[in-house]
Amino acid sequence: MLRTKSVHSPIAPEDGLRILIARFRGRGMPKDRYDVWMANLGPSELLLRDYQSGRVDWAEYTRRYKSEIGGESSPFDERNKTIKNLGQKFTLRLIKHLAQKEPVTLLCHCDEDQMHCHRHLLAKLIERS
Repeated sequence: MLRTKSVHSPIAPEDGLRILIARFRGRGMPKDRYDVWMANLGPSELLLRDYQSGRVDWAEYTRRYKSEIGGESSPFDERNKTIKNLGQKFTLRLIKHLAQKEPVTLLCHCDEDQMHCHRHLLAKLIERS
């Protein structure tokens, strides 16, 4: 089972593996609030700044975030002619596989009731991977 939650919400046994998916861990964030920190699954610093400042709306944020996560090209891929990373596809497939065996909770710093949050976008991408 794959679920999403704010990293600030109470920790529950049904959370299972708690993955923080934010570029920034958060100043003063205790490490016991999450099991694994995967900064590579958070939006880029530029995208995050653009959205928080209002320079891009939710639709543009969504498009750019999906491109960052599932993009077909990366600097790493340019140096490897045979095996391509193709964005984060292998990481997404791993999380999907884990979630089929045990609960996995994707965490970020947004409030629990925040619907415009990349954790919801990422959960959909994982389910489709």
